[in-house]
Amino acid sequence: MRMRVRSLRFGLALAAASLFAAAAAEAAPERFRDLQVEVIGEGRPVVMIPGLNSAAGVWDETCAALQASRVQCHIVQLPGFAGLEPVATDAFLPAMRDRLLAYLRERRLQRPVVVGHSLGGFLALQMAIASPQAIERLVIVDSLPFMPAGINPQATVENSRPVAEQLRQTLLHGDRDSAQYRQMMSVFSRSPERVDTIVAWGRASDRETGAKAMYELMTTDLRAQLGAIRTPTLVLASWAGYAHYGVTEEMSRAMLRRQYAGLDGVRIELSRDGFHFLMWDDPQWLQAQVREFIAAADERDGGARAEGR
Repeated sequence: MRMRVRSLRFGLALAAASLFAAAAAEAAPERFRDLQVEVIGEGRPVVMIPGLNSAAGVWDETCAALQASRVQCHIVQLPGFAGLEPVATDAFLPAMRDRLLAYLRERRLQRPVVVGHSLGGFLALQMAIASPQAIERLVIVDSLPFMPAGINPQATVENSRPVAEQLRQTLLHGDRDSAQYRQMMSVFSRSPERVDTIVAWGRASDRETGAKAMYELMTTDLRAQLGAIRTPTLVLASWAGYAHYGVTEEMSRAMLRRQYAGLDGVRIELSRDGFHFLMWDDPQWLQAQVREFIAAADERDGGARAEGR
């Protein structure tokens, strides 16, 4: 009996993967202003935003795993990253926030879930602050409302500017073909093959876009604005990649609680094993967390509809 159940589960998983592959092959990414968006599946819209210098493909496996939960993935490629042509902006993050919110409005996405990794998570927070009613739920993957305070609790926007400028110059002029660059990227994933992908994406990214975006991340503090968010929020975070620096799980948890103290009802979960790219390093854990969080939204919507009858 157990063998039959396992075989059935394997068959269902294989069928879901085959359907996803067919859908992905048929779906051509559409252009929306300066964004590129690939839409896959049918069901509740889930907008997936990658991080700095990342390709939209970082979300492919997560999207495939969620298809059995009847979601429609809207996988975003940000301009200037991983080979997509850059766009001129005075400020990158506000411009991308506004484009993403316009996408939700103009595509008339109903009760969307927004999932963002790293810089994408920061954008998701900015979206929910600017337009609290536009988003049903937020999933923030390894991102902070103020990055410098993750290292130095006394950090402010002003005292972070010199470090931000130094990092900006490094991104503008650093040698992305060097062994040192690859070593820097190795803290982001346990897998050497995935690190190779991260390095390739970085090399294909526009230097000015990445440098500007990083400077803005380092000099924008969202903590005091988190109270504007009315959206149930799940934060999925890593710590294992920084363990060799002396960082412990409890230290990471305490830092996250401080960072998100202004967001009522936030739920924070830490992966025990994954590095920064949690969707690759701890995929089953991340997929289960997201699936459960979306299911809770579906149950709430179903209950609300039943009460309204």
